[in-house]
Amino acid sequence: MRVDKLLTSVGAASRSEAAKAAARGEIKVNNVTLRRSDVHVDPERDEIIYKGEKIVYKEFVYIMLNKPDGYVSATDDPQEKTVLDLLPEKYKRLGLFPCGRLDKNTLGLIILTNDGTGAHRVLAPKNHVPKTYRFECECKLEDKDIEMLANGITLDDGYVTKDAVIKTDDGAKSGDITITEGKYHQIKRMFAAVNNRITYLERVSFGDIALDGSLERGEWRELTQQEEKLFK
Repeated sequence: MRVDKLLTSVGAASRSEAAKAAARGEIKVNNVTLRRSDVHVDPERDEIIYKGEKIVYKEFVYIMLNKPDGYVSATDDPQEKTVLDLLPEKYKRLGLFPCGRLDKNTLGLIILTNDGTGAHRVLAPKNHVPKTYRFECECKLEDKDIEMLANGITLDDGYVTKDAVIKTDDGAKSGDITITEGKYHQIKRMFAAVNNRITYLERVSFGDIALDGSLERGEWRELTQQEEKLFK
């Protein structure tokens, strides 16, 4: 791989920036200063230093973000703030996108990646990847409401949801709901179908990956190696 392509693939520099950096002697490979950015390197074996920082190559990047209120799950929007706006410029160059969407006012776990194949796999309906949400609702959920929500309920467009798992707190106006699909505004529409209204919604897990409790709203981190394995 050419060193300029490597720097571009990790978001460290554009190709033109890499060329200028090489001319200034700011790129080293195995402690040898390069003067051209089209030199081929092995990212798995060679040590590449760019402006004093070691470059670690990854084919794909996976980021856990604690989504705050008011951000849309998109890569670009002419009017709204997007989840990518919460990342440093370095990561915006990597072609990241949200793996599954959260509504603008829904909070919590969202995974950003540039692994299109992996994202397609975990989002495919046939794989039934569970997603758990913390909810609060306007009215107390009666036993019959919980049964209807758990066993599949008909939404306003006639779609019948798949089975869900619901665990309510004392008072039955809050709890956790786990679904294996992701229709538009699905949980809000499910509650509307039992004449109720969601007032708070936060995704707390995606498959076996749980939201890191140390992340404040708007904060992020890369997935650990174990979490990457779970995602893949």
